[in-house]
Amino acid sequence: MTDLIVRASTEADMARCAEIYAHHVLHGTASFEIDPPDLAEMKRRRAGVLDLGLPHLVAERAGRVMGYAYAGNWRPRPAYRFSVEDSIYIDKDAVGQGVGKALLPVLIEHCTALGKRQMVAVIGDSAQAPSIRLHAACGFEMVGTLKNIGFKFGRWLDSVLMQRPLGPGATTPPPG
Repeated sequence: MTDLIVRASTEADMARCAEIYAHHVLHGTASFEIDPPDLAEMKRRRAGVLDLGLPHLVAERAGRVMGYAYAGNWRPRPAYRFSVEDSIYIDKDAVGQGVGKALLPVLIEHCTALGKRQMVAVIGDSAQAPSIRLHAACGFEMVGTLKNIGFKFGRWLDSVLMQRPLGPGATTPPPG
């Protein structure tokens, strides 16, 4: 949607991001957390992303944050340094309104510009069809499913793994 503005998040945005995320934690299976983190923890998490030099973005409409996305290291070992994992959360009332389609391509662009070569999506619950569709529309391919890996709301949940190359991907070695 053209009325969405995607920009770098600010610390002031974190109260709204915490609100959006709390809904997903308490009512959904996109996150495997059980208790929503408080505002201080959300600020700490954002600072951790920024300390890694990675993007933390928000999408706003008419001055209100409607969703957020960020990249984190895929895993901590040095050989994984060119791979990131994306996270994206949309306001419950804005799902299906193009917020994810506005955020994810910008996140991909930022990570590509940083020299990252692979982006992984770990999608909580194989029933998260909107997230799977969003990632597929942005060039991600299904690479696997971890069956019954999490337990939430009294049932076992899968995690879907999707991946896409960034820039030249694995066609050339990374610089230096």
